Amino acid sequence: MPIAMADASSLSWHPLSSASVLLSGVRLGNRKVSHTAFAMRNGGRSAPSFAGLASRDGKNLPEMDLRFPRDYSELIEQAKVATEFALKDNKQLLEIEFPTSGLGSVPGDGEGGIEMTESMQLIREFVDRFVAPEKSTRTRIFFPEANEVDFARRTFFEATSFKLDYLTKPSLFQDFGFVSRVKMSDRVKPEDELFLVAYPYFNVNEMLVVEELYEEAVMNTTRKLIIFNGELDRIRSGYYPSFFYPKLASLTKTFLPKLETVYYIHNFKGRNGGTLFRSYPGAWQVLRKLGDTFICLHQQEEMPSLKEVALEILPSA
Repeated sequence: MPIAMADASSLSWHPLSSASVLLSGVRLGNRKVSHTAFAMRNGGRSAPSFAGLASRDGKNLPEMDLRFPRDYSELIEQAKVATEFALKDNKQLLEIEFPTSGLGSVPGDGEGGIEMTESMQLIREFVDRFVAPEKSTRTRIFFPEANEVDFARRTFFEATSFKLDYLTKPSLFQDFGFVSRVKMSDRVKPEDELFLVAYPYFNVNEMLVVEELYEEAVMNTTRKLIIFNGELDRIRSGYYPSFFYPKLASLTKTFLPKLETVYYIHNFKGRNGGTLFRSYPGAWQVLRKLGDTFICLHQQEEMPSLKEVALEILPSA
């Protein structure tokens, strides 16, 4: 059954530097967006400061005076700088992951469609800061479905020169979760230099298409691919049983090891709560908030599993 899109006149949209964006009753495929207000809480605070340091490969790069972001404006700036560091270190497949229902939120705190819409807004702010204007026509942003591309063009990406595309298209059995994969070689153009994939986690086929995009259009080229809020921890943690999802489970061996997580926030609630935080090229840090500040309880070079943080690091701190 076709699902009607909200008319653009029903949306109150303001530039990303404004106080908020109001969305009401928008449906993106099976992604339902409820009435909500999403605020960019910059509060007039300054961006992080920088100091000189050498990166891991010996190149002279500035190092961010690393601290947990105080708002989403600061978060996007940190993610931008971390991504720039990674590209200078010749990283090609990158991950950016953080909660969108509040910097202290955890998965499930917000309704799924709302979180995706908030990610869409933050993606626009990220590419506006990260991509030089002359490179915008060489940047292709993939959304999970074609109707989300239509929504993006009518809201956050209105009158943009970024190339908007999609990973999957609905089938006759869409209501049962079935979609048709899109052949990536037909979507990519020779002039494309950077791909950004937006939240490819709603349907299991979406990440399989991302792997295809990497293998067919990025690997063995100078192109770069960024996965933005893909909830890859679901795959890492075995959320999808390998018996039922063998192709998806295989990504832990074939695809995810090639990926550099350049910016990451995952919160843990409860008595032994805390935050797993990383901003490239820095170490992975386990933080705990005390009042208005964060203290570092543990840090290491490699990403710890969420189970290890929740059951070993945080309880022992």
